[in-house]
Amino acid sequence: MTLTTDITDFTRRDFTFGGKTKPVLTIGDRGPAIIVIHEVFGFTPTLARFCRWLVEAGFRVYAPILLGTPDATNAEKISQRRLLGLCVSREFNLFRNGKSSPIVEWLKPLAHQAHAECGSPGVGVIGMCLTGGFSLSMAVDPVVLAPVLSQPGMPVTNAAGLDISPADLAKVKARTRDEGLEIQGYRFDGDPLSKGEKFWTLRREFGDAFTGIEIPASAGNPNSPLARAGRPPHSVFTGDLIDAEGEITKSAVMEVTGFFTRALKA
Repeated sequence: MTLTTDITDFTRRDFTFGGKTKPVLTIGDRGPAIIVIHEVFGFTPTLARFCRWLVEAGFRVYAPILLGTPDATNAEKISQRRLLGLCVSREFNLFRNGKSSPIVEWLKPLAHQAHAECGSPGVGVIGMCLTGGFSLSMAVDPVVLAPVLSQPGMPVTNAAGLDISPADLAKVKARTRDEGLEIQGYRFDGDPLSKGEKFWTLRREFGDAFTGIEIPASAGNPNSPLARAGRPPHSVFTGDLIDAEGEITKSAVMEVTGFFTRALKA
């Protein structure tokens, strides 16, 4: 699929929950809803491509814009201004272990709205990088039936830590035990931003309810912005993905859409 900043096939909608209004890019006209939460870069051409793949698989996508501009012109790099903004933001929990980010309280009503509009048993959620753990915190809500953590990186000061409160963690664990909720995670092996220790913690807390897929670093896109900067791959479904049949990262797309299908279309 060709990468482009043209997202005229998406529709911008503004949603207000708890007195806060944020833009959401939507695409698709049939099927259950998937909440796709962008990386620290904001909404990018590679994220738009991933959203389109979900639509092709029979889903409707709601992509909230939490950082950057509500289009696909955001570059896959982090500016000092962005980092400073994150450090002082009250919506994101970058550093504290055992604490859910406040922005999750805005995202959960969005999941309810998407469910009301799309029907089906519930919704799927995928967070990436900065937002990777958001899908776990959102899974306290019964409407979330398929949480996916892609290269979760928060809190940055604790490789094995989870950005979810103990109370919320207990609720999600109860759902895995009582409702059969399943959780999936993806990361590149050797990723210094999303380390293996985090998956060890998730396996310890959730047992067989958590499936962690660790992709060899050699499968990353050698032409990605990170690779060109001499850094290991990080973005499983976006910048470090190789869009070609037979590639491990492209197969991961089929795998995650299969997970959403089993959970939401059964």
